[in-house]
Parts: sequence; structure tokens; C-alpha cells
Amino acid sequence: MTEQTATEQPAADTGSIDALLDAALIHVAFDGWTEATFAAAVEDCGMDPVLARALCPRGAVDLALAYHRRGDAQMLERLKTADLTGLRFRDKIAAAVRFRLEASDDKEAVRRGVTLFSLPVYAADGAKAIWGTVDAIWTALGDTSEDINWYSKRATLSGVYSSTVLFWLGDDSPGHQATWDFLDRRIDNVMQFEKLKADVQKNPLLKPLLAGPSWLADQIRRPSTPTDLPGRRTGR
Repeated sequence: MTEQTATEQPAADTGSIDALLDAALIHVAFDGWTEATFAAAVEDCGMDPVLARALCPRGAVDLALAYHRRGDAQMLERLKTADLTGLRFRDKIAAAVRFRLEASDDKEAVRRGVTLFSLPVYAADGAKAIWGTVDAIWTALGDTSEDINWYSKRATLSGVYSSTVLFWLGDDSPGHQATWDFLDRRIDNVMQFEKLKADVQKNPLLKPLLAGPSWLADQIRRPSTPTDLPGRRTGR
């Protein structure tokens, strides 16, 4: 298994993908992330259909994923410039999720994306996109986990992020304040669970029962990046 973040781009011309995506967003509100949208975007930006298909073999599905990656990249840029000094770590996480949602300036495009990736055939793509987002957040905030916590942190935040997105899509409160309150409550729930988990692990009466599962968990390591790929320097 190799480590991958949501900001990774295909080897194709990303500038052309951006042009195609910009053209597609005009049509997404009416036609969704569909073949009709993809065809209209190709025509609107005057791109060679063969090149467009090479950039996005699955058409609008790949454009929807490109839109998601664009939001991740904008979130990371904002995190680089934001002053998070003095914030508790849970507040840094909340800020990162908020930055990610605020990077999605087209709510209807997100809504249509949720619909697309709820289809069984594309559900794995949607899950991978969300995992990439939360991995980008944890990495940007300096997560150094090497064990099972690497997975549990991302799995937990995936649930928080997904539920917050769904709440945000239906939120019409001023400045989306209801969404940020909802996000804070979800993170509080996670912190309460983590506290309960820590208390259970410290309980001397339960330690014998947890010995086996704890040993198994200790064997799980975060995914590593191969060092023997072509073009990668493996030593000096």
C-alpha cells in the first residue's frame, strides 16, 4: 500500500484540466456531473475531444474528482497562511474542515458531486476523495503517527467531515454559523470518545482482556512510500 494525498494530480496537463473544469462548472448546476456536462465543457473551451478524453478518461467523473482536489489544494494554501497559534488541536482541526468547506464556492457542484459518488459504481472514488482530504488535513497539521492511530485519526475525521458536508449543504443560516456549531459538536463527540477509550485502556481490570487486541494493533503500521520506483533516488 502506498501513501497518497488528495492533492496529487495525474501526469497530464493540469492547466488543461483546469480550463475544462472551469467550463464544466457552468453546466453542472443544470446537468450534474454527467456526460452532457463533459461534452458541453469540451465544446465551450474549444478543446480537442481526443485530448479532453485523454485528460479525463471517465469524463465528468474525473472532472468531479478534479474539482474536489482543487478544493483540497485551496484549503492547504489557506492553512499555510492562517495563524493558528495558540489554538487547541481540536480547534485547528475544526479550522481546517471549515477552510475546506469555504473553498467549495459552488454548493450546487458539491451537492451534485455527493449525488454522483453515492452511486455504488462510484462510491469507492468518493470514499478515496474524502480520505485524501482528511489525510491532507492531518499531514498539514503535523501528524506524525506511525501506528494504527494513523488510520483511526483519518477514519474518525472522515466521519466528521462527511456529516458536516451533508449538514452544510442544507444550511441556510447566516455565514453558515449552524454548520460551524454542528462541526464543533461532532469534534466534541470525538474527543469524548477518545477520552473514554483512554480510560478503558488504563483500567487495570481490563488490561488482561485487551492484551491480545493491543498486541495486534501494535503490529499495524502506516502505509509507506516505495523508495525503489523508477526515477527515485534510493541513496547517495
